[in-house]
Parts: sequence; structure tokens; C-alpha cells
Amino acid sequence: MKVALAKQMHAIDKSAIEEYGLPELSLMESAGHRVFEATKNILGGVSKKSICILAGSGNNGGDALTAARYLSNAGARVKIFLLGDKDHRTASLNVQMRILRGMGVELQQLESDRAWERLQVTLRFSDAVIDGILGTGFSGQLRPAALRLIRLVNAVKKITVSIDIPSGVEADTGAVGEAAMQADCTVALGLPKVGHYICPGASYVGKLLIDNIGLPAELLSEEIHQTLVDDELALTFLPARPKDSHKGTCGKILIVAGSRGMTGAASLAAMSAMKVGAGLVTLATPESLNPIYEVKLTEVMTAPLDEIKQGIIGGDKASEKILDLAENVDAILMGPGLGRERETQALVKKIAAEVDKPLILDADAIYPFNGKADELKTCKQIPILTPHLGELSALLDIPVEKLRPALVPEVRRAAQEYRAIIVAKCETTVVGYPNGEIFISPLGNSAMASGGCGDVLAGAIAGLMKQTPFAPLTGVWLQGTAGNFAAQEKAEGLIASDVMENLPAAIKKLRAIGYKNS
Repeated sequence: MKVALAKQMHAIDKSAIEEYGLPELSLMESAGHRVFEATKNILGGVSKKSICILAGSGNNGGDALTAARYLSNAGARVKIFLLGDKDHRTASLNVQMRILRGMGVELQQLESDRAWERLQVTLRFSDAVIDGILGTGFSGQLRPAALRLIRLVNAVKKITVSIDIPSGVEADTGAVGEAAMQADCTVALGLPKVGHYICPGASYVGKLLIDNIGLPAELLSEEIHQTLVDDELALTFLPARPKDSHKGTCGKILIVAGSRGMTGAASLAAMSAMKVGAGLVTLATPESLNPIYEVKLTEVMTAPLDEIKQGIIGGDKASEKILDLAENVDAILMGPGLGRERETQALVKKIAAEVDKPLILDADAIYPFNGKADELKTCKQIPILTPHLGELSALLDIPVEKLRPALVPEVRRAAQEYRAIIVAKCETTVVGYPNGEIFISPLGNSAMASGGCGDVLAGAIAGLMKQTPFAPLTGVWLQGTAGNFAAQEKAEGLIASDVMENLPAAIKKLRAIGYKNS
């Protein structure tokens, strides 16, 4: 499923109306009915229920008024409050107002103290609230009246259904200013928006329902370069393994990882590569640490490397051995727990420039390329980078607080500037490709905010490189799904190895969904 920006969704609506002859009121009718259905399902019926309708002056407000009509016809007691400049009301909104007045439904404009007092009383005795105040066109700061209204609704903690996006959330970024409507359910119209998935906005959405409201299907798949990593997309990820497969055909993976005090990162990455089905995994690691892995990693081969000091790799001999090992593998992962010594960074740069194999750079192997896009462009194949937000901010030389509200465009910029596939890890993983395509994964949970989960992801991507051309997306889907399985059992006690252990269960789920070669 595509994920739209506000201007893209507006263009789709415009094309549906102008090119396909689909009346705007028809779209509004569909939107209002879907909001009515969502409200009815949440409440278990709406007959004799008191529902407060909040409508702005745009078509989002018109959708709310349409829902109010359906609710009223179904026996609900609706109270409608209007916010915004009367002179800026859309034509379709005015149509809905006339219909409701013809039905004898009162509409109150929030422009006097008395109206605000009546609203407060109404909210107190309402069973639910419909939020149609602001739509996807909102950005920047809330006007005082809208801010006051949102705070009033949030304070009474009633079941709230937001139309398209919670008022106060920016559709393109997920940014939230002073306040946003805390919805229990959001009905996305046409396509989901970026702001539904990116925090802080994502935390206001509640349950997300998506309805195309009758828009022509071809319009919803046109020039939109953001895609949701959902089960439907996952159908295309991982073909069934041929019957004549053997360990040499399922992926020979080299992982360069580990340093003194960071042996766990290397272990997690290596075992995660095995858990997603890699045939052979070799861990190249500091010589003094090798005995640890010989005991800990039964199924993983090890290759001890020369050290510049105890537990730290670097120098020509280590580089030469890695390059020799690389000749006989299908993909290379560098970085988990590797360390940032000057000689180690030099080794990473040398390997990245000289190997002609698929290359994944994680954690400490990203660090040497901060602000050095030209050096990374010397890679013989397009590399995959798996930064968390702190590492991505260093790559782009912008503070994290500026990166987060512009995550999608900044991931796109990083992918294009560095000529790399960027897997940006946060509560919503965003994957960017050099051609400008963006993929957004809603999978995972807050229990995965635990050390080592990123190493699991990096190892999973590496282990998939021979099995599918969509290894970054497949790895993201599998790790997120595995994390959800683990959280069901462990909740906040989840640790990275729990995610790793659930990778086979995630593959099993993917197999159960099926495979569609598209």
C-alpha cells in the first residue's frame, strides 16, 4: 500500500473529481459513512448514544457533518459544534450544513463564551467525539481556538474518532506542536499518510482504519514514492527454497564484528543471520576474543583477526585476511560492536572500497563515513547502511531533534547523497533507496527498545542477501514481526535474543501468508 503526502492526496482527490467526474460530495458521502461505521463498531451501536461532532471549516469538517447525519439517522443524539472562519467554509461543507438544518439538527458556532460552555457540558455527557476540526492540510502552529478545543477534548478522555488524521498532527511528518487530538481510532481517507506512522504523531492515531472512499484504484498507485511494508508487500519478499538447496546455495555470509566488551553484538548478528536461513556464517573477530565465540556459537565458523591491541582489530594483516575471506562469500556485514579506533576505521574504509560483494555497514562501520559521502560512493556495489537516529544525524550532520520531524525526506536525502540503501532504525523503521523510493514499516513495538535489537536486524539482512533481492525490506519485516511475537510473551522484559529466537516464527508466518512473485 502506498503512503501519501498531503499534496499527493490532494492531487488524487482533484484528479478523481476533474478527470473521472467523481463528485466531491460523493467522496464526502463515502468518508462520512465510513466514519459512522467506525463509530458504531467502537460503541457497539449508536442508538440513543450521545455523540459530539466537532467540525472545522474545510472538507474535513464536511466529512464530520456527513457522519453526523448518518449517526442521527441511526438514532444517535448528535450535538454539532463548528470552529473556524465562516467565510472560509468550503462549498461541500455548506451543503452538509443545509442538509442537517433541514433535518432540524442544531449547529453551534464556537464564537461566544456561551457556546464554549455548552460544549464543555456536551463533552462531559458524550459517549464519543468525532474529530473533524483539521485535516491533512494542517502544518505549523495551532490557532488559539483550535488549541483550546483539542485540550478540552483530551481532558475529558472520551472515545474519539479522528477523520483522516488527528487534529494537530502534521500529515507529512508526524510532527506535533503544543497539542494534538488523542484519538482512539483514526479513519484514513484514500491512503494512509506519513504522519500516521512517524512519532510523535503516530502515538495520537489509535487504531488506524484505511478506506479508499471509492477513489479509482489506479489513482492510488500512481506517482507516490512511499510504500508501507505490510503483509501484502511481504508476499513478494521471500521465494520458497528449492528442494535441491544446500548450505552453499543459501548464502555464505562474512560478519566482521566484535571488540573487547562488545562480544554480544557480534554473537547476535551472526546467529540472526543463521536464524533467517543463511547456509554458512563466518564471524571474523579479534583473535583474543575468538575462544569466546568458539564456545558460544556452535553453528558459526570463526576467523581470528590480528589485533592492534587486545580485543581491537586493525592493520594490514587483518585487512588482507578479511579480503581473502570475502572472495568466497555472498555478502559481508561489518560493524556490530566493532569499535571506533583509528586503525579499525581505516580497515573498514579499505574493505568497503575494495570488496566487490554486497555490503552491509552497521553501527561502528558507519562512523568512518560521517559527512564523507564521496568515500562511500567508491563502493563497487550499493551498500546497505543500518543507522539508528543518532548515527543518521551524524551522517547528515543535523541534530536529532531536527531529523525526527523530517525523517522521511532526510532518509531519502541520505540515500541519494551517499548512494546507499538507508535502513533508519527507530520506533518506525524507514528504508530509503538511492532512486528516491521510501518504505515505511509500522512493525515492532516499544519493548524492542533494548540493546542488541539493531544487531539482530543487521544480521538478518546479511543472512537474507543471497535468498532475496529485497533483503533490507525482508529483514525489517521479519525483525519487526519477530519482535511482536517476542513482546506477546515477554512484554517489556524482552531482550534482543528473544527477537532473534523468534525470527524462524516470523518466517513461518511469511510462508503461511504465501509468496507472490511480482
